[in-house]
Formats: sequence, structure tokens, C-alpha cells
Amino acid sequence: MTKTFAEKSLNRAFLGMLALVSATSIVCNSCNQKKDKKESDKVIHKDHPVAKIVPKIQDENIPPEKRVIYLTFDDGPNRGTENLLKILHKRNVCATAFLVGKHAYGSKKQEEDLQLLRKDRLIELANHSFTHAHNKYTDFYKNPVEVIHDFDTAKDSLKLYDKIARTPGRNIWRLNNITVTDLKSSNEAANSLKKAGYKVIGWDLEWKPTNKMALKGNHEAMLKKVDSIFFNDLEKTSRHLVFLTHDQYLRDADSINELDLFIEKLQKSNRFIFRKISEYPGINEILN
Repeated sequence: MTKTFAEKSLNRAFLGMLALVSATSIVCNSCNQKKDKKESDKVIHKDHPVAKIVPKIQDENIPPEKRVIYLTFDDGPNRGTENLLKILHKRNVCATAFLVGKHAYGSKKQEEDLQLLRKDRLIELANHSFTHAHNKYTDFYKNPVEVIHDFDTAKDSLKLYDKIARTPGRNIWRLNNITVTDLKSSNEAANSLKKAGYKVIGWDLEWKPTNKMALKGNHEAMLKKVDSIFFNDLEKTSRHLVFLTHDQYLRDADSINELDLFIEKLQKSNRFIFRKISEYPGINEILN
């Protein structure tokens, strides 16, 4: 039987009582945690990396039994952008599109889709670089000055002045309370983006593609992953999950239907609130 958020809290309280019974158990657990931490620092969690510290956010606008999901879509405008907008309007749910500058002006259709995105009340736009690193990520992140220039070019050409950004090909976070870099070779570039005033947002859960660039798996599997992340405190900020997929995966009928069902089931569970990424905790604070 699936555990509820309430049961999760009760289970933790029970475990806490057991922990108090034995001082020896506490010491052993402490040692194990230190060992686990050292091991976790060496491992890259591909599906949902765990931050070293999960900030606890008290939000008076979120009932204690609710969780917040931020739907984000990368690489637009692209094939599938119109289908994405249709799904969002069908479900009346908001999302954030992380745009690539070159894609916005790559064709007449992409320029038209950019205008659709600009006018849409359910979508906010954010920066995903101008070149998408030319899809040569290792070389791209070796040059922090060029990385900043690339994001600045996208910011100016797309008129994205709030400086919310996501790095291409990397799950990087740079907010006041979160510092995560999936590959250490990108660390200097990530720090440079933060110094330049960018609020860099990664993700907690990604819906990946098949070899044919369609959504891999089904909505039921993704729903289980959402529950697992919240139950095990794997989100970067407690009770807040950033979900990622891409516009171009929404070209076939099956993928469109699966994303639609995913959002529908989340809504019908009555456990989740949907927000745009600009409402993520701490994102509007002045960066250190």
C-alpha cells in the first residue's frame, strides 16, 4: 500500500522515539551517516541528485499536506512547443520554458512559436543559453568567460532580464541556499554565472527520451518517482520539486497523451500545487 505524506510524518515520529531508546544506536547511526555522506559525495545521482542540505522552507501559502511542483521544459521553441501549450491549457496549469536563443530564430515556425510563448499567461520564459553549448558541453564549460557571454547573448536577444537560467547539458544549481554541480569540471563556470547575477536552476526529476526522441516510459512510472522523491526527501528544497522534460519530446501522440495523463493524475490527487520557477523559494533573494 502506498504511504501518504501523513503516514510519512507518523513513521518518522515513531522512528525518532526508537532512536532515543538506545544511545549506542545513535552513535552507530551517526557514524554510518558520516560514512554515507562521504560515499554520496563521490557519486553522481543521474535521476535526482541529492543536495548535501535540504533547506526546510516554511511557506504560509502552502498547506502542510501539499507539495509544490514546477513544470519546466527545455530547448524551446522547438518541435512540440505548440503541443505543450495545448496540454497546459487543457489542464489550466502553469509552467516555465527555458529557451535557447538560436532556436528562437532558427526558422519562421520557431519565431512564431516564440511569440506564442511570449503571449501565453500560463508560461514564463527563462534562459537556457544562446547556443546550447553547440552540444559540445565539455569544451563549453572550460571557458567561463564564454559561458557568461553566451547567456548574456540569450538574455539580450530574448529580452530575459530576470536572469533565471538553466545550464545546457548540466544539472547545476546556484542559489543562496543551494550549490550543486553534477560534474566538477563545470564548477568554475557555474560559480562565474552566479557572480554575474544569474540564478541557476537545475532539476529534481527528469522525464528522459527514447532513442526516437519520444517520452520514455509512462506517466504511472513518473508518478511513482514523484512520490519517491518527496517521501525520501530527495528534492533540493523540502516540499518543492522541479520537474524537467523537453518540448521536442512532445511530437508523437503517445508522448503527448502520457504528459497529459501525468499532469491530470497529479491534479486529481489533490496533493500538489503548480507554480512557475520564479516562485521557487529563495530565487528572488539577492545572491551572495
